[in-house]
Amino acid sequence: MEHKQDQAFPKDFLWGSASAAYQIEGAWDADGKGPSVWDNFVKIPGTTYEGTNGDVAVDHYNRYKEDVKLMADAGLKAYRFSIAWSRIFPTGKGEVNEAGLQFYDNLIDELLKYDIEPLVTLYHWDIPQALMDEYGGWESRKVIEDFTNYSVALFKRYGGRVKYWVSLNEQNIFVSLGYSMALHPPKVTDDKRMYQVNHIANLANASVINAFHEIVKDGKIGPSFAYTPFYPVDTDPKNVLAAENAEDLNSHFWMDIYAWGVYPKAVWRYLEENDLAPTVEPGDMELLASAKPDFMGLNYYQSATAAHNPLDGVGQSNTFNTTGKKGTSEETGIPGLYKKVKNPYVKTTDWDWTIDPDGLHIALRRIASRYQLPILITENGLGAFDKLEDGEVHDAYRIDYLSSHVGAIQAAINDGVDMLGYCTWSFTDLLSWLNGYQKRYGFVYVDRDISDDAPMTRIPKDSFYWYKKVIETNGKEL
Repeated sequence: MEHKQDQAFPKDFLWGSASAAYQIEGAWDADGKGPSVWDNFVKIPGTTYEGTNGDVAVDHYNRYKEDVKLMADAGLKAYRFSIAWSRIFPTGKGEVNEAGLQFYDNLIDELLKYDIEPLVTLYHWDIPQALMDEYGGWESRKVIEDFTNYSVALFKRYGGRVKYWVSLNEQNIFVSLGYSMALHPPKVTDDKRMYQVNHIANLANASVINAFHEIVKDGKIGPSFAYTPFYPVDTDPKNVLAAENAEDLNSHFWMDIYAWGVYPKAVWRYLEENDLAPTVEPGDMELLASAKPDFMGLNYYQSATAAHNPLDGVGQSNTFNTTGKKGTSEETGIPGLYKKVKNPYVKTTDWDWTIDPDGLHIALRRIASRYQLPILITENGLGAFDKLEDGEVHDAYRIDYLSSHVGAIQAAINDGVDMLGYCTWSFTDLLSWLNGYQKRYGFVYVDRDISDDAPMTRIPKDSFYWYKKVIETNGKEL
Protein backbone atom coordinates (compact mmCIF):
# COMPACT_ATOMS: atom_id res chain seq x y z
CA MET A 1 0.00 0.00 0.00
CA GLU A 2 1.04 3.59 -0.53
CA HIS A 3 0.61 6.02 2.36
CA LYS A 4 0.72 9.78 2.58
CA GLN A 5 2.93 9.73 5.66
CA ASP A 6 5.34 7.25 7.23
CA GLN A 7 4.68 5.77 10.65
CA ALA A 8 7.63 6.06 13.02
CA PHE A 9 9.67 3.00 13.92
CA PRO A 10 8.76 1.86 17.45
CA LYS A 11 10.77 3.67 20.15
CA ASP A 12 12.07 0.37 21.48
CA PHE A 13 12.84 -1.08 18.03
CA LEU A 14 15.75 -3.50 18.25
CA TRP A 15 18.30 -2.26 15.74
CA GLY A 16 20.80 -5.09 15.78
CA SER A 17 23.07 -7.50 13.99
CA ALA A 18 23.60 -11.24 14.10
CA SER A 19 26.12 -14.09 14.02
CA ALA A 20 26.46 -17.83 14.68
CA ALA A 21 28.87 -19.55 17.04
CA TYR A 22 30.60 -21.80 14.51
CA GLN A 23 31.04 -18.96 12.04
CA ILE A 24 32.76 -16.52 14.39
CA GLU A 25 34.02 -18.05 17.63
CA GLY A 26 36.88 -20.31 16.65
CA ALA A 27 38.42 -22.02 19.73
CA TRP A 28 36.83 -25.19 18.40
CA ASP A 29 38.28 -27.43 21.11
CA ALA A 30 39.16 -24.88 23.81
CA ASP A 31 38.16 -24.97 27.48
CA GLY A 32 36.40 -28.32 27.36
CA LYS A 33 34.33 -27.82 24.23
CA GLY A 34 33.37 -31.02 22.42
CA PRO A 35 33.27 -31.36 18.63
CA SER A 36 30.12 -30.50 16.71
CA VAL A 37 29.08 -32.10 13.45
CA TRP A 38 30.48 -29.08 11.63
CA ASP A 39 33.90 -29.44 13.25
CA ASN A 40 34.14 -32.85 11.59
CA PHE A 41 32.20 -32.19 8.39
CA VAL A 42 34.54 -29.44 7.19
CA LYS A 43 37.47 -31.84 7.36
CA ILE A 44 35.95 -33.93 4.56
CA PRO A 45 37.68 -32.88 1.30
CA GLY A 46 35.45 -30.96 -1.09
CA THR A 47 32.73 -30.01 1.39
CA THR A 48 33.62 -26.32 1.72
CA TYR A 49 35.08 -23.64 -0.54
CA GLU A 50 38.86 -24.15 -0.68
CA GLY A 51 38.68 -26.31 2.43
CA THR A 52 37.93 -23.44 4.79
CA ASN A 53 36.75 -24.23 8.32
CA GLY A 54 35.80 -22.62 11.62
CA ASP A 55 38.66 -23.88 13.79
CA VAL A 56 39.73 -20.27 14.31
CA ALA A 57 37.01 -18.44 12.35
CA VAL A 58 37.37 -14.73 13.22
CA ASP A 59 38.57 -15.51 16.76
CA HIS A 60 35.55 -13.98 18.48
CA TYR A 61 36.05 -16.32 21.44
CA ASN A 62 39.22 -14.44 22.32
CA ARG A 63 38.21 -11.03 20.95
CA TYR A 64 34.61 -10.71 22.11
CA LYS A 65 35.35 -7.59 24.18
CA GLU A 66 36.84 -5.84 21.15
CA ASP A 67 33.85 -6.88 19.03
CA VAL A 68 31.29 -5.75 21.59
CA LYS A 69 33.05 -2.40 21.94
CA LEU A 70 32.68 -1.96 18.18
CA MET A 71 28.99 -2.82 18.50
CA ALA A 72 28.66 -0.12 21.12
CA ASP A 73 30.49 2.34 18.87
CA ALA A 74 27.98 1.54 16.12
CA GLY A 75 25.12 2.17 18.52
CA LEU A 76 23.64 -1.33 18.29
CA LYS A 77 20.54 -1.86 20.41
CA ALA A 78 20.67 -5.65 20.08
CA TYR A 79 23.05 -8.45 19.16
CA ARG A 80 21.86 -11.90 18.15
CA PHE A 81 24.33 -14.74 18.70
CA SER A 82 24.07 -18.49 19.03
CA ILE A 83 25.36 -20.71 21.79
CA ALA A 84 27.46 -23.70 20.80
CA TRP A 85 25.66 -26.72 22.27
CA SER A 86 28.90 -28.72 22.56
CA ARG A 87 30.58 -25.86 24.42
CA ILE A 88 27.95 -26.28 27.17
CA PHE A 89 27.51 -30.06 27.00
CA PRO A 90 30.61 -31.48 25.23
CA THR A 91 28.82 -34.77 24.53
CA GLY A 92 25.39 -33.16 24.10
CA LYS A 93 24.14 -34.20 27.53
CA GLY A 94 25.33 -35.27 30.95
CA GLU A 95 27.83 -33.12 32.80
CA VAL A 96 27.76 -29.41 32.02
CA ASN A 97 30.96 -27.60 31.05
CA GLU A 98 31.21 -24.63 33.40
CA ALA A 99 33.88 -22.95 31.27
CA GLY A 100 31.47 -22.88 28.36
CA LEU A 101 28.70 -21.37 30.44
CA GLN A 102 31.13 -18.78 31.78
CA PHE A 103 32.13 -17.64 28.28
CA TYR A 104 28.53 -16.76 27.46
CA ASP A 105 28.09 -15.21 30.92
CA ASN A 106 30.96 -12.92 30.06
CA LEU A 107 29.61 -12.12 26.59
CA ILE A 108 26.12 -11.35 27.90
CA ASP A 109 27.49 -9.16 30.69
CA GLU A 110 29.71 -7.30 28.22
CA LEU A 111 26.72 -6.59 25.99
CA LEU A 112 24.60 -5.40 28.90
CA LYS A 113 27.41 -3.12 30.04
CA TYR A 114 26.84 -1.16 26.83
CA ASP A 115 23.03 -1.46 26.97
CA ILE A 116 22.97 -3.90 24.05
CA GLU A 117 20.09 -6.38 24.27
CA PRO A 118 21.36 -9.98 23.92
CA LEU A 119 19.26 -12.16 21.60
CA VAL A 120 20.23 -15.79 22.11
CA THR A 121 19.81 -18.52 19.50
CA LEU A 122 19.69 -21.99 21.05
CA TYR A 123 20.57 -23.91 17.90
CA HIS A 124 22.38 -22.71 14.79
CA TRP A 125 23.20 -26.03 13.09
CA ASP A 126 26.04 -27.32 15.30
CA ILE A 127 24.63 -30.38 17.06
CA PRO A 128 27.28 -32.20 19.13
CA GLN A 129 29.03 -34.93 17.17
CA ALA A 130 28.58 -37.29 20.13
CA LEU A 131 24.80 -37.27 19.67
CA MET A 132 25.17 -37.94 15.97
CA ASP A 133 27.43 -40.89 16.76
CA GLU A 134 25.18 -42.24 19.52
CA TYR A 135 21.76 -42.11 17.89
CA GLY A 136 21.91 -40.18 14.62
CA GLY A 137 21.24 -36.72 16.04
CA TRP A 138 18.02 -35.27 14.70
CA GLU A 139 17.00 -38.67 13.28
CA SER A 140 16.14 -39.95 16.77
CA ARG A 141 13.42 -38.83 19.13
CA LYS A 142 16.03 -39.01 21.88
CA VAL A 143 17.23 -35.59 20.69
CA ILE A 144 14.00 -34.00 21.92
CA GLU A 145 14.90 -34.66 25.55
CA ASP A 146 18.56 -33.77 25.12
CA PHE A 147 17.83 -30.52 23.28
CA THR A 148 15.23 -29.58 25.87
CA ASN A 149 17.60 -30.28 28.78
CA TYR A 150 20.33 -28.22 27.12
CA SER A 151 17.91 -25.37 26.51
CA VAL A 152 16.55 -25.48 30.07
CA ALA A 153 20.10 -25.18 31.40
CA LEU A 154 20.48 -21.98 29.37
CA PHE A 155 17.09 -20.59 30.40
CA LYS A 156 17.97 -21.09 34.06
CA ARG A 157 21.46 -19.62 33.70
CA TYR A 158 20.71 -16.62 31.49
CA GLY A 159 16.94 -16.11 31.65
CA GLY A 160 17.24 -13.28 34.16
CA ARG A 161 19.41 -11.29 31.74
CA VAL A 162 18.25 -12.48 28.30
CA LYS A 163 14.66 -11.67 27.32
CA TYR A 164 14.68 -12.60 23.62
CA TRP A 165 15.43 -16.13 22.43
CA VAL A 166 15.41 -17.96 19.10
CA SER A 167 14.73 -21.70 19.35
CA LEU A 168 15.86 -23.17 16.01
CA ASN A 169 17.63 -21.18 13.32
CA GLU A 170 16.48 -21.95 9.78
CA GLN A 171 15.18 -25.45 10.40
CA ASN A 172 14.08 -25.56 6.76
CA ILE A 173 17.70 -25.04 5.69
CA PHE A 174 19.53 -27.42 7.99
CA VAL A 175 17.15 -30.32 7.33
CA SER A 176 17.04 -29.85 3.55
CA LEU A 177 20.74 -29.18 3.00
CA GLY A 178 21.71 -31.94 5.41
CA TYR A 179 19.28 -34.68 4.40
CA SER A 180 18.05 -33.88 0.88
CA MET A 181 20.84 -32.02 -0.90
CA ALA A 182 23.86 -33.47 0.95
CA LEU A 183 25.50 -30.05 1.22
CA HIS A 184 25.53 -29.92 5.04
CA PRO A 185 26.13 -32.64 7.60
CA PRO A 186 25.34 -35.50 7.62
CA LYS A 187 25.62 -35.23 3.82
CA VAL A 188 22.58 -37.36 3.00
CA THR A 189 20.29 -37.45 -0.03
CA ASP A 190 17.11 -39.05 1.27
CA ASP A 191 13.88 -37.04 1.31
CA LYS A 192 12.10 -39.64 3.43
CA ARG A 193 14.69 -39.21 6.18
CA MET A 194 14.59 -35.44 5.73
CA TYR A 195 10.87 -35.22 6.48
CA GLN A 196 11.24 -37.52 9.48
CA VAL A 197 14.11 -35.39 10.82
CA ASN A 198 12.02 -32.31 10.23
CA HIS A 199 9.09 -33.69 12.22
CA ILE A 200 11.38 -34.56 15.13
CA ALA A 201 12.89 -31.08 15.00
CA ASN A 202 9.37 -29.64 15.12
CA LEU A 203 8.68 -31.65 18.27
CA ALA A 204 11.95 -30.50 19.85
CA ASN A 205 11.12 -26.89 18.99
CA ALA A 206 7.69 -27.21 20.60
CA SER A 207 9.12 -28.86 23.71
CA VAL A 208 11.66 -26.08 24.17
CA ILE A 209 9.11 -23.29 23.66
CA ASN A 210 6.86 -24.82 26.31
CA ALA A 211 9.79 -25.20 28.72
CA PHE A 212 10.79 -21.59 28.13
CA HIS A 213 7.37 -20.25 29.03
CA GLU A 214 7.50 -22.20 32.29
CA ILE A 215 10.92 -20.80 33.26
CA VAL A 216 11.35 -17.32 31.74
CA LYS A 217 8.01 -15.70 32.52
CA ASP A 218 8.84 -12.26 31.15
CA GLY A 219 10.75 -13.32 28.03
CA LYS A 220 9.91 -13.95 24.39
CA ILE A 221 10.86 -16.90 22.20
CA GLY A 222 10.25 -17.88 18.61
CA PRO A 223 11.81 -19.84 15.73
CA SER A 224 13.85 -18.21 13.01
CA PHE A 225 12.67 -19.15 9.54
CA ALA A 226 14.42 -18.62 6.21
CA TYR A 227 11.53 -17.33 4.12
CA THR A 228 11.81 -16.90 0.37
CA PRO A 229 8.51 -15.53 -0.95
CA PHE A 230 7.52 -17.00 -4.31
CA TYR A 231 5.91 -15.11 -7.18
CA PRO A 232 4.27 -16.64 -10.27
CA VAL A 233 6.22 -15.89 -13.42
CA ASP A 234 3.03 -14.47 -14.99
CA THR A 235 -0.77 -14.56 -14.62
CA ASP A 236 -1.24 -17.95 -16.29
CA PRO A 237 -3.26 -19.86 -13.66
CA LYS A 238 -0.91 -22.85 -13.97
CA ASN A 239 2.00 -20.63 -12.96
CA VAL A 240 0.00 -18.99 -10.18
CA LEU A 241 -0.76 -22.45 -8.82
CA ALA A 242 2.92 -23.39 -9.12
CA ALA A 243 3.81 -20.41 -6.92
CA GLU A 244 1.13 -21.53 -4.42
CA ASN A 245 2.66 -25.01 -4.40
CA ALA A 246 6.09 -23.52 -3.74
CA GLU A 247 4.75 -21.38 -0.88
CA ASP A 248 3.00 -24.35 0.71
CA LEU A 249 5.93 -26.76 0.41
CA ASN A 250 8.75 -24.35 1.23
CA SER A 251 7.15 -22.02 3.76
CA HIS A 252 3.71 -22.88 5.13
CA PHE A 253 4.91 -26.42 5.85
CA TRP A 254 7.13 -24.95 8.58
CA MET A 255 5.45 -21.76 9.70
CA ASP A 256 1.98 -23.33 9.99
CA ILE A 257 3.45 -25.84 12.42
CA TYR A 258 5.21 -23.12 14.40
CA ALA A 259 2.10 -20.98 14.73
CA TRP A 260 -0.75 -23.51 14.78
CA GLY A 261 0.68 -27.00 15.10
CA VAL A 262 -0.77 -28.29 11.81
CA TYR A 263 0.70 -29.33 8.46
CA PRO A 264 -0.83 -27.87 5.28
CA LYS A 265 -3.29 -30.35 3.77
CA ALA A 266 -2.00 -30.20 0.19
CA VAL A 267 1.61 -30.78 1.25
CA TRP A 268 0.66 -33.66 3.53
CA ARG A 269 -1.25 -35.32 0.67
CA TYR A 270 1.80 -34.89 -1.57
CA LEU A 271 4.04 -36.49 1.07
CA GLU A 272 1.67 -39.42 1.55
CA GLU A 273 1.35 -40.07 -2.19
CA ASN A 274 5.13 -40.11 -2.57
CA ASP A 275 5.82 -42.18 0.55
CA LEU A 276 7.60 -39.24 2.19
CA ALA A 277 5.29 -38.52 5.13
CA PRO A 278 6.97 -38.78 8.53
CA THR A 279 5.78 -41.14 11.24
CA VAL A 280 3.44 -39.28 13.57
CA GLU A 281 3.06 -40.91 16.97
CA PRO A 282 0.23 -40.41 19.47
CA GLY A 283 0.64 -37.09 21.26
CA ASP A 284 2.80 -35.50 18.55
CA MET A 285 0.17 -33.18 17.12
CA GLU A 286 -1.03 -32.22 20.60
CA LEU A 287 2.51 -31.19 21.54
CA LEU A 288 2.91 -29.19 18.33
CA ALA A 289 -0.39 -27.39 18.88
CA SER A 290 0.46 -26.57 22.51
CA ALA A 291 3.59 -24.55 21.76
CA LYS A 292 2.88 -20.89 21.10
CA PRO A 293 5.76 -18.73 19.87
CA ASP A 294 5.82 -15.09 20.97
CA PHE A 295 7.06 -13.91 17.59
CA MET A 296 8.04 -15.21 14.16
CA GLY A 297 11.72 -14.81 13.40
CA LEU A 298 12.41 -14.04 9.75
CA ASN A 299 15.65 -14.52 7.86
CA TYR A 300 15.19 -12.78 4.52
CA TYR A 301 17.71 -12.64 1.70
CA GLN A 302 15.83 -13.07 -1.56
CA SER A 303 12.61 -13.85 -3.39
CA ALA A 304 12.01 -16.53 -6.02
CA THR A 305 9.81 -16.93 -9.08
CA ALA A 306 7.93 -20.10 -9.99
CA ALA A 307 6.44 -21.63 -13.12
CA HIS A 308 4.47 -24.76 -13.91
CA ASN A 309 6.56 -27.94 -13.83
CA PRO A 310 4.96 -31.15 -15.17
CA LEU A 311 5.54 -34.58 -13.64
CA ASP A 312 8.26 -35.25 -16.21
CA GLY A 313 9.78 -31.80 -15.72
CA VAL A 314 12.81 -30.31 -14.01
CA GLY A 315 14.14 -32.07 -10.90
CA GLN A 316 15.98 -30.72 -7.89
CA SER A 317 19.57 -29.55 -8.32
CA ASN A 318 22.00 -30.28 -5.50
CA THR A 319 24.47 -27.67 -6.73
CA PHE A 320 24.84 -24.17 -5.34
CA ASN A 321 26.87 -21.27 -6.64
CA THR A 322 29.66 -21.25 -4.04
CA THR A 323 32.26 -19.49 -6.19
CA GLY A 324 30.70 -16.06 -6.60
CA LYS A 325 30.71 -16.40 -10.38
CA LYS A 326 27.38 -14.93 -11.41
CA GLY A 327 25.18 -17.13 -13.59
CA THR A 328 26.54 -20.50 -12.46
CA SER A 329 23.45 -21.67 -10.57
CA GLU A 330 21.57 -24.61 -12.07
CA GLU A 331 17.88 -24.88 -12.89
CA THR A 332 15.91 -26.60 -10.16
CA GLY A 333 12.37 -27.69 -9.40
CA ILE A 334 10.07 -30.42 -8.12
CA PRO A 335 8.18 -32.31 -10.82
CA GLY A 336 4.43 -31.87 -10.57
CA LEU A 337 4.75 -28.87 -8.23
CA TYR A 338 6.88 -26.01 -9.58
CA LYS A 339 10.22 -24.99 -11.01
CA LYS A 340 12.26 -21.90 -10.27
CA VAL A 341 12.72 -19.44 -13.13
CA LYS A 342 14.53 -16.13 -13.48
CA ASN A 343 12.76 -12.90 -12.61
CA PRO A 344 13.66 -10.21 -15.18
CA TYR A 345 12.60 -7.43 -12.80
CA VAL A 346 15.21 -7.98 -10.09
CA LYS A 347 19.00 -7.92 -10.01
CA THR A 348 21.15 -10.66 -8.51
CA THR A 349 24.27 -10.91 -6.38
CA ASP A 350 27.46 -12.58 -7.53
CA TRP A 351 26.11 -15.75 -5.89
CA ASP A 352 22.88 -15.53 -7.95
CA TRP A 353 20.67 -14.48 -5.04
CA THR A 354 17.98 -12.02 -6.07
CA ILE A 355 18.10 -8.49 -4.65
CA ASP A 356 14.49 -7.69 -3.92
CA PRO A 357 13.58 -5.31 -1.09
CA ASP A 358 9.94 -5.35 -2.21
CA GLY A 359 10.08 -9.08 -1.51
CA LEU A 360 10.80 -8.29 2.13
CA HIS A 361 7.76 -6.01 2.28
CA ILE A 362 5.67 -8.78 0.74
CA ALA A 363 7.13 -11.36 3.15
CA LEU A 364 6.32 -9.23 6.18
CA ARG A 365 2.77 -8.63 4.98
CA ARG A 366 2.18 -12.32 4.30
CA ILE A 367 3.53 -13.50 7.66
CA ALA A 368 1.72 -10.82 9.65
CA SER A 369 -1.62 -11.46 7.96
CA ARG A 370 -1.43 -15.26 8.08
CA TYR A 371 -0.06 -15.77 11.60
CA GLN A 372 -1.02 -12.61 13.52
CA LEU A 373 2.35 -12.60 15.31
CA PRO A 374 4.95 -9.89 15.86
CA ILE A 375 7.96 -10.27 13.57
CA LEU A 376 11.64 -10.06 14.43
CA ILE A 377 13.92 -9.94 11.41
CA THR A 378 16.73 -12.20 12.59
CA GLU A 379 18.88 -12.00 9.44
CA ASN A 380 19.14 -9.81 6.36
CA GLY A 381 22.28 -8.85 4.52
CA LEU A 382 24.43 -8.81 1.40
CA GLY A 383 27.36 -11.12 0.78
CA ALA A 384 29.96 -9.49 -1.44
CA PHE A 385 33.63 -9.41 -2.46
CA ASP A 386 34.75 -6.54 -0.24
CA LYS A 387 38.13 -4.99 -0.98
CA LEU A 388 40.42 -3.35 1.54
CA GLU A 389 41.92 -0.26 -0.11
CA ASP A 390 44.33 1.97 1.81
CA GLY A 391 42.98 0.62 5.07
CA GLU A 392 39.31 1.27 4.22
CA VAL A 393 36.35 -0.58 2.74
CA HIS A 394 33.94 1.46 0.64
CA ASP A 395 30.88 -0.78 0.44
CA ALA A 396 28.28 1.54 -1.06
CA TYR A 397 26.60 -1.52 -2.62
CA ARG A 398 25.90 -2.87 0.89
CA ILE A 399 24.53 0.47 2.02
CA ASP A 400 22.22 0.51 -1.02
CA TYR A 401 21.04 -3.03 -0.26
CA LEU A 402 20.42 -2.49 3.45
CA SER A 403 18.89 0.96 2.97
CA SER A 404 16.33 -0.39 0.53
CA HIS A 405 15.45 -3.25 2.89
CA VAL A 406 15.05 -0.94 5.88
CA GLY A 407 12.76 1.04 3.59
CA ALA A 408 10.75 -2.14 3.06
CA ILE A 409 10.41 -2.53 6.84
CA GLN A 410 9.19 1.05 6.99
CA ALA A 411 6.58 0.23 4.34
CA ALA A 412 5.45 -2.80 6.34
CA ILE A 413 5.14 -0.72 9.51
CA ASN A 414 3.02 1.73 7.52
CA ASP A 415 0.80 -1.21 6.62
CA GLY A 416 0.33 -2.12 10.28
CA VAL A 417 2.85 -4.95 10.64
CA ASP A 418 4.02 -5.37 14.25
CA MET A 419 7.83 -5.22 14.01
CA LEU A 420 10.09 -5.98 16.98
CA GLY A 421 13.47 -5.40 15.41
CA TYR A 422 15.97 -5.83 12.60
CA CYS A 423 19.18 -7.85 12.85
CA THR A 424 21.50 -7.55 9.90
CA TRP A 425 23.72 -10.41 8.83
CA SER A 426 26.33 -9.85 10.02
CA PHE A 427 28.21 -7.49 12.35
CA THR A 428 31.75 -8.65 11.60
CA ASP A 429 32.82 -10.60 8.57
CA LEU A 430 32.68 -14.31 9.32
CA LEU A 431 32.97 -17.78 7.85
CA SER A 432 30.28 -18.51 5.28
CA TRP A 433 29.33 -22.17 5.72
CA LEU A 434 30.00 -23.22 2.12
CA ASN A 435 31.61 -20.08 0.67
CA GLY A 436 34.58 -19.61 2.98
CA TYR A 437 35.87 -16.17 3.88
CA GLN A 438 35.56 -14.63 0.42
CA LYS A 439 31.84 -13.90 0.81
CA ARG A 440 31.72 -11.02 3.28
CA TYR A 441 28.60 -9.71 5.02
CA GLY A 442 29.80 -7.61 7.93
CA PHE A 443 29.86 -3.95 8.90
CA VAL A 444 33.36 -4.69 10.18
CA TYR A 445 36.04 -6.05 7.87
CA VAL A 446 38.14 -8.85 9.38
CA ASP A 447 41.59 -9.09 7.84
CA ARG A 448 41.80 -12.80 7.10
CA ASP A 449 41.39 -15.14 4.13
CA ILE A 450 41.93 -18.87 3.73
CA SER A 451 44.82 -19.00 6.17
CA ASP A 452 44.14 -19.03 9.90
CA ASP A 453 47.52 -17.34 10.36
CA ALA A 454 46.13 -13.85 9.79
CA PRO A 455 46.09 -10.61 11.78
CA MET A 456 42.28 -10.63 12.20
CA THR A 457 42.35 -6.83 12.42
CA ARG A 458 38.89 -5.28 12.72
CA ILE A 459 38.23 -2.39 10.32
CA PRO A 460 34.82 -0.65 10.23
CA LYS A 461 33.47 -0.30 6.68
CA ASP A 462 31.52 2.65 5.30
CA SER A 463 28.33 0.70 6.04
CA PHE A 464 29.26 0.68 9.74
CA TYR A 465 28.93 4.46 9.90
CA TRP A 466 25.78 4.41 7.77
CA TYR A 467 24.09 1.99 10.18
CA LYS A 468 25.19 4.08 13.14
CA LYS A 469 23.28 7.04 11.66
CA VAL A 470 20.22 4.89 10.95
CA ILE A 471 20.14 3.78 14.57
CA GLU A 472 20.74 7.28 15.93
CA THR A 473 17.76 8.58 13.95
CA ASN A 474 15.60 5.48 14.58
CA GLY A 475 15.29 4.82 10.88
CA LYS A 476 14.58 8.36 9.74
CA GLU A 477 17.86 8.76 7.85
CA LEU A 478 18.63 5.98 5.39
